Amino acid sequence: MADNGLRVGLCGIGLEAYWLQFDGLQNRLEGYVRMVGARLEKAGATVEHLGMVDTSQRGREAGHHCRRADVDLLVIYVTTYALSSTVLPMAQHARVPVLVLNLQPDAAIDYDAFNRLTDRTAMTGEWLAYCSACPVPEIANVMARAGIAFHQVTGVLGDEATWNEIEEWVQAAQVQKALADNRLGLLGHYYSGMLDIMTDVTQVSITFGSQIEHLEVDELSGLRPAVSDGDIEARMVAFRDHFDVQEDCSQEELARAARTSVALDRFAAMHDLQSLAYYYMGSGVPANEDTMSSIILGTSLLTARGIPVAGEYEVKNVLAMKIMDCLGAGGSFTEYYALDLKADHVLMGHDGPGHIAIAESKTKVRPLKVYHGKVGRGLSVEMSVKHGPVTLLSVVEDGTHGFKLLAAQGECVAGEVLRIGNTNSHYRFPIGAKGFVEAWNAHGPAHHCAIGVGHLSSKLNKLARLLEVPFAQVC
Repeated sequence: MADNGLRVGLCGIGLEAYWLQFDGLQNRLEGYVRMVGARLEKAGATVEHLGMVDTSQRGREAGHHCRRADVDLLVIYVTTYALSSTVLPMAQHARVPVLVLNLQPDAAIDYDAFNRLTDRTAMTGEWLAYCSACPVPEIANVMARAGIAFHQVTGVLGDEATWNEIEEWVQAAQVQKALADNRLGLLGHYYSGMLDIMTDVTQVSITFGSQIEHLEVDELSGLRPAVSDGDIEARMVAFRDHFDVQEDCSQEELARAARTSVALDRFAAMHDLQSLAYYYMGSGVPANEDTMSSIILGTSLLTARGIPVAGEYEVKNVLAMKIMDCLGAGGSFTEYYALDLKADHVLMGHDGPGHIAIAESKTKVRPLKVYHGKVGRGLSVEMSVKHGPVTLLSVVEDGTHGFKLLAAQGECVAGEVLRIGNTNSHYRFPIGAKGFVEAWNAHGPAHHCAIGVGHLSSKLNKLARLLEVPFAQVC
């Protein structure tokens, strides 16, 4: 797996007094720590090896090492009994999320073999190699009293189910890092009257670490005239590679969309954007109307290559889309707009950009005579999400914590959809269509959400815990 940019500080913890008493114990336990390091690297992390932390002073030094190395996550492998005084200074100085691994070398001690040992020292050394669970309550007590959040995984060192859980923590930490590095562009203004989507962007930076860039439509419009005919032709070829362009799409509209798409790529590069929310009503400026009514194909291509774009200036939802995209699940802009109570399905979709990488089949491009109640005309995308397991994610305001994550797991299924140039799919949920809608609404989310492929609630729960925000799952 490629390096995902996540830097993990890894140490084993033990008790220095043991090493001279029990021959080979330290080497054995350090070998286990190396095994953990190799698995973390396989999961895509860059590992900063902090060694065996077995005294308070070494804990302090390891914490300083974490700060110098700019680690994003501190992984503490409890190899045997260790004093909480080794962990506290390390966590205090590292100032990053802490994951405690309580992993035994095997599922159980071989009692018969253990009891046949005649050397009492060897017996104690063998026992201590299985003693990882012993100091975890002590560590938890001190961390709780210090107000330092920590997370834990309990299991067997070589067990794949245990490693699936650890790798989910690694993925969640990588998403947290991506959100902290995220430059979120805001282009235009809110859709007037949609009070639910209006967001405190200062709180966005506080909770997620994302940098906010307020951008001007005039600047994007100003880039369009500089796009050459050759660039337009090349982008029109790319459109046909990525989309199923319908026969009633005129060359004029495709060229307009291509010009805007190229300009949008340059705009995103100029501002180093990793996500974008946009909407612009306009006030009779032809250049801006031309830009905003030809933007959907370009925003769909940006979304597909890891720069999610949300319409209607939906700040919270582009964060949800970014999270889903970082998990490799897509993250397409959607809302539910009707129920099929005969089939017990929820119909979901939206105009504007779609995540074409998670489409069931090649995304169609259709012309619009009326631009979905907005200014102008243009081309739009029509797609259904891949059939199979899906997860919905909403970033919801929370009065105590700023935001919370709300998720639901379901299934995208086949069904007749409206051919109106929208993303459009049928979804089935374990609690039924009415049960889902009522349970989802009860949490007070905005009316948009992000849809991603696969069941991801376990990873999203871990991300919420790293962000120190609440997590809710309705199904």
